Amino acid sequence: MKKTSTRLADGRELIYYDSRDDAVRDAVDRRPLDPTVTTSEVRRDVLLGDSVAIASHRQGRIYHPPANECPLCPSEGDRLSEIPDSSYDVVVFENRFPSLAGDSGRCEVVCFTSDHDSSFADLTEEQAGLVLEAWTDRTAELSHLPAVEQVFCFENRGAEIGVTLGHPHGQIYAYPFTTPRTALMLRSLAAHKEATGGENLFDEVVARELADGSRVVLSSDHWVAFVPYAAHWPYEVHLYPRRRVPDLLGLDEGARTEFPKVYLELLRRFDRIFGEGEPATPYISAWHQAPFGALEEFEGVNRDDFALHLELFTIRRTSGKLKFLAGSESGMSVFINDIQPESAAQRLREVASS
Repeated sequence: MKKTSTRLADGRELIYYDSRDDAVRDAVDRRPLDPTVTTSEVRRDVLLGDSVAIASHRQGRIYHPPANECPLCPSEGDRLSEIPDSSYDVVVFENRFPSLAGDSGRCEVVCFTSDHDSSFADLTEEQAGLVLEAWTDRTAELSHLPAVEQVFCFENRGAEIGVTLGHPHGQIYAYPFTTPRTALMLRSLAAHKEATGGENLFDEVVARELADGSRVVLSSDHWVAFVPYAAHWPYEVHLYPRRRVPDLLGLDEGARTEFPKVYLELLRRFDRIFGEGEPATPYISAWHQAPFGALEEFEGVNRDDFALHLELFTIRRTSGKLKFLAGSESGMSVFINDIQPESAAQRLREVASS
């Protein structure tokens, strides 16, 4: 992998990740952009104990532009985009309309391919491996920023999810705090460790799923994917490396090499869940990594106790119908799942690639 860092016209950082070592990236951003101005701030909710990012400047962000005006396609002639070069493998840049900025963290966009009409599932294993390298590199770099406590790599796919740009891309949020979801896992981890005299809850969850087998979707030498026992979403898969590591930086060579094949298979199965002729399945794909900040509030737990894993789920519950987060989910955070996890796992096994 070759990494080339440059600056856009308004001062934001852009990084090319190339599979070829001889790639030259010297194109200049020719757009007449003013310096980026953001109003992002993080406010603490004292009743719930969580934080909310206030980012009113995002109201003016680009919304469903036509394909010939896509800001994530390479620049071509007089059609100038966020990517100055005429082609790219993988590119990462600071979001022009970030939810988090400055002392409140950082937001980046990850473009998986220059092909506007493609998707992550269409990538080759080499291309998917390069995306993994980019995620890992950005996790390492962002973890060193003074304001950052946790790095979150994710992809929103599909208009139903709320995606405003059709080009295949994901995002990276670098939070100035440990997120509520991660804090819940760390509290459960700490309580279980104390109750059992040191046993790791993540290890037990994976071991139980492998022993039961009814919810396992696929397994390989280095990875295991399963629908969790208490799945929140209609079709939800958790992907774990067999060797517990706290973050993407901890993956060994075997896991890195095998990841593209396993992950691409999962994504392709998701697109086959609802049968032939159905539109592409909307999904959220989310990497859960250990925070880089102090963990004193989670007594007895350190970073190495956390288990890196990827959560992949769709909000579509059946053909033409979505799972909405209504009263119980939105008002009380109590999920109600219409699909039995064992049935979801069975369906995901049925649609395996031949």
